[in-house]
Amino acid sequence: MPSLRTALLQDSGFPGSVARNLDALDRAAGRAAAAGARLLVCPELYLTGYAIGDDVPRLAETADGPSARAVAAIAARHGLAVAYGYPEREGGTLYNAVQLVSAAGTPLAHYRKTHLYGAFEERWFTPGDRPVVQGEVDGVRVGLLICYDVEFPENVRAHALAGTDLLLVPTALMHPYAFVAESLVPVRAFENQLHLAYANRTGTEGPFEFTGLSCLAGPDGTVLARAGHGTELLVGDVDPALLAASRAANPYLRDRRPGLYGSLV
Repeated sequence: MPSLRTALLQDSGFPGSVARNLDALDRAAGRAAAAGARLLVCPELYLTGYAIGDDVPRLAETADGPSARAVAAIAARHGLAVAYGYPEREGGTLYNAVQLVSAAGTPLAHYRKTHLYGAFEERWFTPGDRPVVQGEVDGVRVGLLICYDVEFPENVRAHALAGTDLLLVPTALMHPYAFVAESLVPVRAFENQLHLAYANRTGTEGPFEFTGLSCLAGPDGTVLARAGHGTELLVGDVDPALLAASRAANPYLRDRRPGLYGSLV
């Protein structure tokens, strides 16, 4: 199976303007496709901005709303799958969500953040209750988490046990927590034997200063691609051969003893 070239968009776009963010996504998708990418991963709440305060209810949309249709058209136009973060509305309930659409523009997977971070998120969003959501892109089993979720080892281990090969994590990591991007993310990839694409915001929004430092981490713990602190389109390869070799050499999942871990739950 060939490698899955994956692009990570590190950008905060235009907080408060869905239309401008869709235009920016269209341009990024064009650049990613020109670089040979088959998958583009955007940051957390990319379509609206993260620090949008009381505008969350106004900008939230359903999973099949106009923005979803616009992203589907972008994916189909450029011929690559797209994972994008947005505030989702279902009835009177709001979720911090990520949706993955195929290169044909069809929905592949939809995930609601299960672990909300801080007073802002807890005020507006309801936590999701599905810990493992997966789709498939070019034969690679792709899983979804959002930001704070990846900092809980149980979440990533659940994906590993469910056979996730590439874990996508749209994020809004802020200072002073750069160590999460620098150290924790590569360790999560290694201890669970999967690829991990961590796509962060950058710059300042309201009270938040985002760290950047998006990365694609490999199952052997190496960082295959790393962004700096500014706006950047990062491209790296998810290699099934590396995944198979690393899983053979590092038998964490095989050597587990679940009978000893009952006290953890």
